[in-house]
Amino acid sequence: RWLTCRSLPPGALESIADAIADRLRLPWFSGAVKIHVSLVPPLVLLPVFLHVAALHFLLGLIVLTSLPAVVLWYYYLTHRRKERTLFFLSLGLFSLGYMYYVFLQEVVPRGHVQRSQVAALTGGLILMLAALSRAKRDPGYLPTPAGSEEPSRQGLPHRSGRGSSGGLHAASGRAVNGEAKGYSRMSADEPEGVRKDWCTKCQLVRPARAGHCRLCGRCVRRLDHHCVWINSCVGEQNHRAFILALSFFMLTSVYGITLTLHTVCRGRTPFVALFYCPGAYSDYSSALSFTCVWYCAIVTAGMGYILLIQLLNISYNVTEREARLALRDNTGRRLLGGLVIDTGQYNRGFLCNWGHFLSMGSSPPLHSAEDIV
Repeated sequence: RWLTCRSLPPGALESIADAIADRLRLPWFSGAVKIHVSLVPPLVLLPVFLHVAALHFLLGLIVLTSLPAVVLWYYYLTHRRKERTLFFLSLGLFSLGYMYYVFLQEVVPRGHVQRSQVAALTGGLILMLAALSRAKRDPGYLPTPAGSEEPSRQGLPHRSGRGSSGGLHAASGRAVNGEAKGYSRMSADEPEGVRKDWCTKCQLVRPARAGHCRLCGRCVRRLDHHCVWINSCVGEQNHRAFILALSFFMLTSVYGITLTLHTVCRGRTPFVALFYCPGAYSDYSSALSFTCVWYCAIVTAGMGYILLIQLLNISYNVTEREARLALRDNTGRRLLGGLVIDTGQYNRGFLCNWGHFLSMGSSPPLHSAEDIV
């Protein structure tokens, strides 16, 4: 474009990007392995940014302020385009590995961390990765009907309640969470407000509280939300593992931050040392450790907010998807300063709500004759 002073044809940049992504492969014994482009930036940029931030206090302030802004910008960009990306999963896993590497290389050799403390930190990291691996499994996808790999938007059932069997009747339903308009079915013996909806994209009848994920293209039982950090939905089958992974991450991260601050800033409490540590930039090793502590603190604060919202939602038996729909339709109550939206539909009290959460997904769901049809 610079040489010819003419604009590129439409789609040229996308074609170039697709060609680069297709040719980015890693040689392997069984053949070249294709590398997803979104996996690469965190592996390269994160160490560079942290080492630059360790050079000077002002550089650290600039980097640690701009880094969350860039991550949020990329999140909103991919969310607006409804694209799936491995960038956040790569950033999360590589951040864990790199922080653990810096801890072993820069903090442990100072001699103020005992072996039992290193073992406890390592054990917490292993437990968190195990819970994360479980959360990456099937979130509770509803089985796709045979021969409908690409469900069409047509072919919706047109029944009236008078001629349907088993006291079923069809009623038009509104689009939820960006889904196309479809039909809603309600059984005569079901409690009021418990509905079964027809998904026009998956061509199936989904049970109550199930939803269609726009990014995964599948319906999920008790869909909570699509989490970019695990690149998967959070639903009935993996919600407990998701909460467990967040809890282990919080405990491990806070413990690692405390051990590092006790080593780098001797004689100060962790909270005070996080904001006032005069000897942090006395040498490059201490500066890098202190910079990584602040990076971990920023990530921990963000994950702590997510965990807090999740725990409050579980206490009121509401999902993120239901909270968004309640806000859109103005049908929910804002509680605790707007941190939680109580729809009042499934709330049965604190203990019953947690009992329901801990027991859900423990047995395979039973399919009624209506669901099969």
